[in-house]
Amino acid sequence: MPYTGKVAVGGPADVHELTDLVISKVAVGPMENNAYLLRCRATGEQLLIDAASEPDTLLNLIGEDGIGGVVTTHRHPDHWQALDTVVQATDARTYAGRHDAEGIPVPTDVPLEDGDAVTFGEITLTARHLRGHTPGSIALIYDDPHGHPHLFTGDCLFPGGVGNTHGDAEAFATLLHDVETKLFGELPDETWVYPGHGADTTLGAERPHLAEWRERGW
Repeated sequence: MPYTGKVAVGGPADVHELTDLVISKVAVGPMENNAYLLRCRATGEQLLIDAASEPDTLLNLIGEDGIGGVVTTHRHPDHWQALDTVVQATDARTYAGRHDAEGIPVPTDVPLEDGDAVTFGEITLTARHLRGHTPGSIALIYDDPHGHPHLFTGDCLFPGGVGNTHGDAEAFATLLHDVETKLFGELPDETWVYPGHGADTTLGAERPHLAEWRERGW
């Protein structure tokens, strides 16, 4: 089955098979969060992005091979409800943006700054610090040497707009600026976007609407 990025709580994972990396996407919890399990094909090492909810679902997805790390994209509680249980079961290292780490109740082993690398097996992700949705939200970029980049955006970018800034005009302007300069300004249209909730998109699908988002203010 080709990858679609469409998943539902209680349903199976959707699996995106790349040359060097396998990405499994699953929806969990009452807020229908997306969690992503990344597996290095060369070594079998795995990394989880957002232990959001339903630890049993996530541990079943992880399987007996375990994980080396869990990245939490930001401090909002719906993105770390399962983090403590998953870390205790797997002894995984924890990663989060430096400016959000204090808001996550599980200690962050590796606080991430803009441009930091997260490596597992032969795979390297690059963290980008995006302000506005929270002070320390991070996106993760996998620059596939065999194709286009893959971008995990947490709650900072979705199909149809940037993340919620709750009517705060300054926070919205900051988030849009960071998304425009660090994501749209540096990555090609083919970049595949994996958000924290809902369906996937591409930067090319969203780029024509940036001016519209700025004008509407959310």
